[in-house]
Amino acid sequence: MKLWSLLGNSQKLDGGAMFGNVPRPMWEKWIKPDADNRIPLACRCLLVDGLDGKRVLFETGIGAFFEPRLRERFGVVESRHVLLDSLQAAGFGDADIDVVVLSHLHFDHAGGLLAAHEPGQPPRLLFPDATYLVSRECWERARSPHPRDRASFIAELQPLLEASGRLEIVDGEYSQALGRSVRFEYSDGHTPGLMLAQIGGDGGVVFCADLIPGRPWVHLPVTMGYDRYPEMLIDEKRRFLEDKLARGVRLFFTHDAECALARVVRDDKGKFGTADELAELTALAA
Repeated sequence: MKLWSLLGNSQKLDGGAMFGNVPRPMWEKWIKPDADNRIPLACRCLLVDGLDGKRVLFETGIGAFFEPRLRERFGVVESRHVLLDSLQAAGFGDADIDVVVLSHLHFDHAGGLLAAHEPGQPPRLLFPDATYLVSRECWERARSPHPRDRASFIAELQPLLEASGRLEIVDGEYSQALGRSVRFEYSDGHTPGLMLAQIGGDGGVVFCADLIPGRPWVHLPVTMGYDRYPEMLIDEKRRFLEDKLARGVRLFFTHDAECALARVVRDDKGKFGTADELAELTALAA
């Protein structure tokens, strides 16, 4: 089994929104903002080849589905579909993927399912032979979003996924498509039913999604302004990190612009942090 970290399209978002109630004099020491108060964010995906005999992609990033006006509004840096370039550099195409695992359906995690924007053309799905995995709660939220996060979803995406005939709604710890090779746990603090995928048992890798977007958010009090219930998320994060620390499970970050994978540590005061950080994974044997 081999692992790749694949860069998708990157974003620049308001640092205050990304760090919730953390004051700027503190968070700007972690990530330097630009003149517009925006910080750089990756939309990183994880590719695992040979996972129970399958080639599995965890998330697809934001992609390039936005028309130019919205691309600028939401801080998408590149106009091309960067994930497809990253797949090609690893020796694959979107038709080579057997399963796509989506932690949730916010556009910065699922937009890469769609082909790049073409004027006058309707949205269309990529990954023509893949089974798409989404948790039941995430699916229901996307179909009936709250006004607070309605703009985070792609209205055209759910009908396309249903029409594909390759959508699996996941309930519980395991899916039909991946069996016991991937175990799922769930978080509700960011969005209902956020699906956190762990590959392997003790000593494995977990895709942190928006529970922990990157290294600064490993510190328990740090949450995003986009989180639904920050206090709930902090409690979920504590349990999550204690478990991963005890079992030696490494953290895979989707939004950290400089770090893909790290080991969780805890100091003598109880503060969580990271060590053994890797900027990228290239056919890493697991």
